[in-house]
Amino acid sequence: MTSLLEIKKSITQKREQLRERYKKGKINANTFLSRNTRIIDQCFKEVIQQYPLPTGTALCAVGGYGRKELYPYSDIDILLLIAKEPNTADQEKLTQLIQSFWDLGIDIGASIRTIDDCLHEAKKDITVETSLLECRYILGERKTFLQLQKKFKKFHQPRDFFLGKQLEFKQRYARYNNTPYSLEPNGKESPGALRDIHLLHWLALSNNMKGGWKALVDAQLMTAKEAEVITKAENNFKRFRIELQLIHRKRDDRVLFHVQPLLAEVYGHKSIAGKRASESFMQSYYGVARLVNLITHFMLQNFKDYLFPGQDKRITILDEDFQRIGHLLDIREEDAFIKKPHLLLKTFLVLQHYPELEDLSVKTQRLIWEHRKLVDTQFREDPQNQETFLAILQQPTGIVQNLRLLSKLKILPRYIPSWQKIVGQMQHDLFHVYTVDQHILQVIRHLYRFTMPEYAQENPLASRLMVEFDRYWILYIAALFHDIAKGRGGDHSVLGAIDIKAFAQQHRLLAEDIELLEFLVANHLLMSTVAQKKDISDPAVINDFSKAVKTRRHLDALYLLTVADIRGTSPKVWNNWKDQLLQNLYQSTVQLFEGDTFDRQTILSQRKTEAKHLIQAIGLTDKQRDDFWHQMDIAYFLRHEAEDIAWHTQVLFPYVGTRQTIVRARYAAKSDHIQIVVFTPDQPHLFEKILAYFYQHHLNILDARIHTSIDGYALDSFSISFNEGENPNHLIHTIEKTLVKAIQQENLKPPKSFTTKVGAEARQSRIFPIVPSITLRKDEYGSTWLLSITTTDCPGILYHLAHLLSKHHINLHMAKIMTLGERAEDIFIIESPYLDNEKNQLSFERDILDTLNHLIELK
Repeated sequence: MTSLLEIKKSITQKREQLRERYKKGKINANTFLSRNTRIIDQCFKEVIQQYPLPTGTALCAVGGYGRKELYPYSDIDILLLIAKEPNTADQEKLTQLIQSFWDLGIDIGASIRTIDDCLHEAKKDITVETSLLECRYILGERKTFLQLQKKFKKFHQPRDFFLGKQLEFKQRYARYNNTPYSLEPNGKESPGALRDIHLLHWLALSNNMKGGWKALVDAQLMTAKEAEVITKAENNFKRFRIELQLIHRKRDDRVLFHVQPLLAEVYGHKSIAGKRASESFMQSYYGVARLVNLITHFMLQNFKDYLFPGQDKRITILDEDFQRIGHLLDIREEDAFIKKPHLLLKTFLVLQHYPELEDLSVKTQRLIWEHRKLVDTQFREDPQNQETFLAILQQPTGIVQNLRLLSKLKILPRYIPSWQKIVGQMQHDLFHVYTVDQHILQVIRHLYRFTMPEYAQENPLASRLMVEFDRYWILYIAALFHDIAKGRGGDHSVLGAIDIKAFAQQHRLLAEDIELLEFLVANHLLMSTVAQKKDISDPAVINDFSKAVKTRRHLDALYLLTVADIRGTSPKVWNNWKDQLLQNLYQSTVQLFEGDTFDRQTILSQRKTEAKHLIQAIGLTDKQRDDFWHQMDIAYFLRHEAEDIAWHTQVLFPYVGTRQTIVRARYAAKSDHIQIVVFTPDQPHLFEKILAYFYQHHLNILDARIHTSIDGYALDSFSISFNEGENPNHLIHTIEKTLVKAIQQENLKPPKSFTTKVGAEARQSRIFPIVPSITLRKDEYGSTWLLSITTTDCPGILYHLAHLLSKHHINLHMAKIMTLGERAEDIFIIESPYLDNEKNQLSFERDILDTLNHLIELK
């Protein structure tokens, strides 16, 4: 009988020989992975001869080992599947066996479970469920393994698995900043990397589509061309991960800076025309990752359609070229882009015109990709296309989403040829964490963020300036070009200024805007350089800076671009120190220009001025108004209209400093709903108490805005609908009286569930259910999280969500609740140390999914 020492020596020798054969090019990546797997299989068989399995036990492979993808330094995950709970003797056998595996010097991850244990763990953890999906029998009691397969088949629900993997997918993407273009990506986990390919395989297995990519083509979920592309990409990534681990000499999938030149050498890349070999290699990596990322998104949408055939797929004709299918924009004719090339840009503009649309249909995206080469010189010089491109930037929503999609589908690089040169362009410094093209999109994201009231607290000055800036969309163009000349050699600011002037003139922008754009690109580093590297308390420095900037409009635009540029380099770069330096420089320069002083209380002065006029008409004094206003920060004024601010001031100013709970309501005749404001010292479970009250009293919430004042008071405002024929004045009186009592109750009493009459919208939502969508994303600049939920509206959703926040000990900072027909779209800004753990995040998200599915009877 072979000893453990001999087995260890044999396995080490065989694996080393296999690596050498691979390095010499005698075998390819797939052969390496399968043979490496067979070596370990044989090793286990030899060990089991010395340490027999307990009766009824099966040894199974899971994870990458289970799917026969065993990389050079990957851990080896096994499942010891036992028929029953082990007695003392069996436990000793299993312990000794696992110890023997460790003694072999291989990285073993072992779990001992019964069939029931497996299913129980799978219910709690989707990674366990995934491992069971690709669990592979090695040796032992095959009957036990087959019993697991049989029970797992009954347990496994493809719909639930899809929704769970979708959550996991979003979480993973968020962890890597939702881009394949990080400068040091993870070759396994990053967007567009190997894990995306695994995800598609898992979804295929979940739906019993066996036989690789061909099975997806046969199921009409994937095109033959996509199957060809993804097959090649999969083989590329398998080789890439092998090479990566051989270089690291350990299980490490990070493509670190110091590893990139070594990979470039392995792949035969050379330095050409000032571009490093590593840069050339990484651009090829990003090209493959982009394709995988694109196909993955296609497939997720297709799997969603496949698994949820009852979702809304109604076709609504929008015009002669476009239609909507459910919540997707679709091109009507297959040859539309050939007949009308201008639709290649117009498609994105139409998507922005219908905010309720979630995305382009897969068919439309495929056709855009196929016809991208129609965007040529003639296309770029067509005034109609130029107007469309500018119109895309001028829309109030969808800017960042569209630019990312335009880039992903290769329309942006063809419309702005200079863009193609920076796709995947590396940036070798201590600050940037993205390639040039992705950094630019991040900058635009932050500029757009300045227009959003819910983020006004991040940088009140930037929010004010953005709101007041005339034609603020011009700044998006400045951002598009500010780094577009990087990597060409020479000063990228100077070269970029030449590019943007040509673009602006070609698009017939106003002379003053052309001059501004040229200034911004040429000087986009000026403000950060002066603020961080010069003494801005020196009047001479401020004087020189003001001469360079010239005008107040230039200053405002440069400040906004500078803040967005710094924030867009890396989530870790921006800090309060830099914020204060830039603000001080801005304030000093404004004072020099106009003699003004910066006063935070003047933010959004137009809205405040309008509110002041309304308050004066009511008869309140300036002192009464100011006593209340001084308790509110800028975010409050951005989140509420002047009319609402005036009403809040009128009804709440007498209670500033009070410890009692105040509830006031009024009938808004113009929109035919009731507005409610709650003003009280903040307290635990307040939001849940309020929503429990609304739920119990059958009150349907149309909108909710949660705010906490500077001195710790909650100011929560709601809009609710009321039944036809109901007296709104009577309802107002009842709410003002009884909601106070509900809030003051120390112990929260969960409301009893109830049923309502099924109206047209409710029936419609049952026929065309909206598949719940959840996004949980941490704010990279603070400790808060943004939770977005889209689902079918039905009674009790908001209360149950509020209850889940309390259950998971999550604090609510702000909520924006919108009900659009049968569609509920809710946004919560939340905070809790509980969410710092990824398993807790998934647990919270799955709790939400389970609750939503139960409420709308999706299962």
